Amino acid sequence: MSSSTSTSMSPLVLKNVKLVTPQGVLDEGWIRLADDRIEALGHGPIAASSGEGEIIDGAGGWVLPGFIDVHVHGGAGHDFMDADEEGLRAITKFHASHGTTGILATSLTASRDELTSVLDRVSQFMSTPMPYAQVLGVHFEGPFVSDQWKGAQNPDYILPPQPDWLEEWVSRYPGVIRIQTLAPEVDGALDYIERLDSHGIVPSCGHTDATYDQIIAAADRGLRHAVHTFNAMRPYHHREPGTVGAVLTDDRIIAEVIADGHHVHAAGIELLRRAKGPERVILVTDAMAAAGMPDGDYHLGELPVTMTCGVARLTNSGNLAGSTLTMIGALRHMVREIGVPIADASRMASGNPARQLGIDNVTGSIEVGKQADILLLSDQLEIERVWIGGQELELEY
Repeated sequence: MSSSTSTSMSPLVLKNVKLVTPQGVLDEGWIRLADDRIEALGHGPIAASSGEGEIIDGAGGWVLPGFIDVHVHGGAGHDFMDADEEGLRAITKFHASHGTTGILATSLTASRDELTSVLDRVSQFMSTPMPYAQVLGVHFEGPFVSDQWKGAQNPDYILPPQPDWLEEWVSRYPGVIRIQTLAPEVDGALDYIERLDSHGIVPSCGHTDATYDQIIAAADRGLRHAVHTFNAMRPYHHREPGTVGAVLTDDRIIAEVIADGHHVHAAGIELLRRAKGPERVILVTDAMAAAGMPDGDYHLGELPVTMTCGVARLTNSGNLAGSTLTMIGALRHMVREIGVPIADASRMASGNPARQLGIDNVTGSIEVGKQADILLLSDQLEIERVWIGGQELELEY
């Protein structure tokens, strides 16, 4: 990952902050940014070599790595399924204003042509300067999922895995698909998982009726991700632990969770946290076009959605239809409602998704040499300033 917003920049020092690093929180911390990188950091008196350039007093606030949202369908009235360049800019601007510095454009279950169109538009957008959240690639959620657990996926386009589609996609758009979610129990899924893995694409389970044994068999073939854990998957039972039981207990699988207070009960999130530990949970928004918009009628792909009091549901069935969550909202929920330490919540929102995407050597944590994807939060965890590749975003926070 490299920020296309980065240019040569004057040194910038943030001081008097609580600095969240992989080693823990540095109180009375400071951090120096220069030429799109983190040049130095520490706590206590600022090193003499770090006193040049602009100095910002963080007033005791928090400095975190920018959030990386690996499962998000849209926002600000736009959907990745049909967003043009203007729509892509609107989505990435909205989520950047809430702390997201890296994003995977996430699809829905749709036709082959529609999914190819997503790849075409997103890959073109990725080749141009991106002034807001950096689009890191595409997450295909479907169409090779279970009709029984379709949730808000369109059943008209659900079908078994199609290896020839994948081969065409990776040939035409190399490196663009980063995650694909499927139901491991359907015909051909295990071979398809191996094929995904061989192309460097993260195989993910979701919208699935897989048994415990079927998930374990899939993990043996390369499965290592689970979308919106607990939602749209076979639940836990003490004699057949199901998809949920396998996700909770297999350390090879990194588990997403939508921490918005609607998709998963607080006790469910706490169970997930205890089972997986802070290094195997990823916070996602699963946000749809209505995120950042007033209550009303919207669409998720071709399906009508009604948002009431900020909660989006399919108009016809009442199923939850993605969310209107932001990443800063997810982090605050984990800290305030679940009681997760900020350092752990930050890892779930930044470090873990970076590691899952194989970009943790570049971004996802506050370390010297990493890309300066930095958030300054108030002591109350409100977004105050955002830097992507060392460039501050000119946004109304």
